[in-house]
Amino acid sequence: MSVNARSAQFSMRDALYEEPGPRTRRRIQIGTAIAAVVVAALLVVVVHQFWATGQLDPQYWLFFTQGTTWTFLFSGFLGTLSVSLTAAVIAIFLGFLLMLGRISGIRPLAAVCRIVTDFFRGVPSLLLIYFFFLVVPQYGIKLPAFWMITAPVALAASGVLAEVLRAGVNAVPRGQTEAALSIGMRPFRARMLIVVPQAIRFVIPSLISQLVVVVKDTTLAYVVSYPDLLQNARVLITNYDALVSTYFVAAIIYILLNYAINQLAVLASKKTGSGRVDRMTQNST
Repeated sequence: MSVNARSAQFSMRDALYEEPGPRTRRRIQIGTAIAAVVVAALLVVVVHQFWATGQLDPQYWLFFTQGTTWTFLFSGFLGTLSVSLTAAVIAIFLGFLLMLGRISGIRPLAAVCRIVTDFFRGVPSLLLIYFFFLVVPQYGIKLPAFWMITAPVALAASGVLAEVLRAGVNAVPRGQTEAALSIGMRPFRARMLIVVPQAIRFVIPSLISQLVVVVKDTTLAYVVSYPDLLQNARVLITNYDALVSTYFVAAIIYILLNYAINQLAVLASKKTGSGRVDRMTQNST
């Protein structure tokens, strides 16, 4: 295995935990089996409670046999995808700029980028949404509902993606930079031409996985009344008084979407030959 591959596969889990032995694996299997039984028992209790309270009656489910219901949900699903993809592209771009600032070697710029990164990583997405919804309009800036949800979600994700990209840079062996400097390349040029391309290859799976968080954050679109999947589900609940069934269907759709994103990350990891890179890496910047 190459040095690059070993660096890419090194993760926080590898730093904190050793490979479990036979006895530990047996305990994990037993614990998993017990947990599965407990979860199954809880599901039985929940389903029985729904049945006892009438939540499983046909009147709460038959409207899902109508094409108009699925058309309405699909329009909300498209809204969720639009916000998620737009926010993801903006977040990757901003995260890349913040990462470049952190590794630029210019101390004032690096300090500013670090403060901005930590700010967006630490501030909840909901607070940023309320800022764009309540504060920004007071200065005469009127944004469509689409941007009042997309902008804050993108800003919140950009801080995390900046750290993911920087982790990829740190995962590239320092010898790569030293070799570039030895042939006369300037430090920043060496990072841009030698280090960054390798770093991006390392973190592509992690970047894709971060889309799951972006999708989850879009569920806050109800604050700005943007018609995403969850908001349209709330409309169905109001029209049909079917809380459990509607949220259940919406949850399944979100689970399938996030599962597809995770599988895409796994596929990207296999195609690029890279592992998942966490914040814990070889070098520090």
